[in-house]
Amino acid sequence: MNTLYLDAFSGISGDMFIGALLDLGIDFEEFKKELAKINVDGYELKNEKISKSSIFGTSFDVRIHGEKDHGFIEQHHHTHDVRHLTDILKIINDSDLKDVIKEQATDVFTEIAKAEAIVHNIEISEIHFHEVGALDSIIDIIGCFIALDLLNVNKVISSTLTDGSGFIDVAHGRMPVPVPAVMQMRVGSQILIKQDIAIHTELITPTGMGIVKNIVSEFSEIPSELTIEKVGYGFGKRETGGFNALRVLLLEKKN
Repeated sequence: MNTLYLDAFSGISGDMFIGALLDLGIDFEEFKKELAKINVDGYELKNEKISKSSIFGTSFDVRIHGEKDHGFIEQHHHTHDVRHLTDILKIINDSDLKDVIKEQATDVFTEIAKAEAIVHNIEISEIHFHEVGALDSIIDIIGCFIALDLLNVNKVISSTLTDGSGFIDVAHGRMPVPVPAVMQMRVGSQILIKQDIAIHTELITPTGMGIVKNIVSEFSEIPSELTIEKVGYGFGKRETGGFNALRVLLLEKKN
């Protein structure tokens, strides 16, 4: 079993996390084979080794056939191609994934749904997901736990998370950074976040925060009794004006 360290100097999102784990050397074909156990179609996976600032890492992307949803909205009227929490949990429970992966993915989606419901002052049953609930994010969240399983990771430690600052514009207006769902998920946790005032956008997505809250057991420096075995970089899609990547370290005990 292995320990994973998250060096989150530019935040975290689901695709950044998967990209970083793939960059550690996961067999992409095996990863796709495990993801196929979700038993849904309508998507393609892209795994590309690229360079940013002359540093090579991995860009992971889920390409959905047809249009892609964005952002959370309240359920005030009927629309097509939206998923409520119950729909998402049914996809997870009906899959052929390992039970532990089902449980972890269920916990993350439930955590995000609770946070969004509190922020918008509505019942969980009244909300639906776009960015978080769309097929690409279902794959992102489940894919994170598949990747951790393939790497035999049993413990995750993280640096303090870095988020941007200021405000972002979404379909319903302006949101402060950290975005409200991310801030709400800090309630009852010991998750450490610092803000980079030079970056005027979000770096921590609700998906990334939900994953962190589920997997990270402590926030600290790299433990002195462990050594770094491998380093991986997962690149984000957002242009931040900085080096937008999640660095992950695979650690092992010193001999």
